[in-house]
Amino acid sequence: MTHRRTWLLAATILFLAAGLSPRAARLHAAAQKQKKGAAAAATGLLATDKGKLRILLDGRQVGAEEFEIAADGGNWMARGAVQLTPADGPATRVTSALRLQPDGAPLSYEWSSQSDKKNGAHILFENGIAKINLEVEGARPFQQELTFASPRIAILDNNLYHHYAILARLYDWSKRGPQVFPVLIPQDLTPGSITVEATGTQTSAGKSYEGLRVSTADLEVLLYLDAQHRLQRLEVPAASVTVVRE
Repeated sequence: MTHRRTWLLAATILFLAAGLSPRAARLHAAAQKQKKGAAAAATGLLATDKGKLRILLDGRQVGAEEFEIAADGGNWMARGAVQLTPADGPATRVTSALRLQPDGAPLSYEWSSQSDKKNGAHILFENGIAKINLEVEGARPFQQELTFASPRIAILDNNLYHHYAILARLYDWSKRGPQVFPVLIPQDLTPGSITVEATGTQTSAGKSYEGLRVSTADLEVLLYLDAQHRLQRLEVPAASVTVVRE
């Protein structure tokens, strides 16, 4: 009997001794591999998070968002759903799904908006290139490609605020200081960049947080994070918008 046949026989005996058939053993090994993939994702920059956000305009609630960020195989998935009820327009529901690599680089993004019309888009990312397929009710589908300087692109949807929770994880807290990220705002269909900078301990509504400032040439967003850098509060002073975690 060759060494290979001896090894196979020994392995089969071990499987049978454990009460597993060879097929069951293969399934067990596959399950263990999947668990290891999820564990590898969990050691990346991202972290599991789930919560609800209240969206306030001038102190009045105009929307609510639910989100979940979780490991998905060897990658990560961030899902969100927001219901907007502005005083001067129709109610709108927006849903999204953002798939990410463990280092935070996006793999795909889908969003859908339902109000008086239904709109949506599907975006695929590869090596810093975003391939966008936009669908607007009553119009022909629109396709576009955008190129970014880095594959680690921050996705900041106009209607979903949990994306800032992901951005807070992409920031390198060990280095601190101002850090520039390429950014895609899906509704704008143009590449851009943002600067993110830690602002130290900040106080808002009588509570202390770790501060993070996100800015462009014409906009500033203030993030308030807990000790684990989870998003607790967000303010856009110029727009009188406040987002509070429940």
